[in-house]
Amino acid sequence: MLLRTWLFLLLLPVLTACSDLRATYQIKGSAHSLSLIRVTSYPWQKTAKYSIVAARMPDCMRRHPMSEAGLNARVEVYSPGNNAWILKQDGRMFVVETRTCEGFANLDKVPEDGLGPLLGAFEMRQDALVFTAAPRVEPPAPLPTVTAN
Repeated sequence: MLLRTWLFLLLLPVLTACSDLRATYQIKGSAHSLSLIRVTSYPWQKTAKYSIVAARMPDCMRRHPMSEAGLNARVEVYSPGNNAWILKQDGRMFVVETRTCEGFANLDKVPEDGLGPLLGAFEMRQDALVFTAAPRVEPPAPLPTVTAN
């Protein structure tokens, strides 16, 4: 009995070292969102498995696997429009959609129409995965018109 107790205590750090972190970008409330999931299995891992959950409830929700990346990988979210979202992770790009939540693909290059505006990024902050919204860019004020006398 004592041996089992010691064995359990020795294995406890390994068993509790796995990490499952999640953060959500709410598109239109919590029913329409993108959630990033970062999973590690062992404390000595230098990389994590990432996946994105596209949701537009009650119509659809789907989890898509992304590339394995470093523990502090930043995932930027762009909005090209039409309920499509481009995710940029360590130089790789993915497109996901929330019309049916089925569409997900790797992108080899930037689309002809561009990435769309940057909405923010999923990133690690003090051992927590968070979504940080991009600062809003105000359109430039119109220049005053000059009239000739």
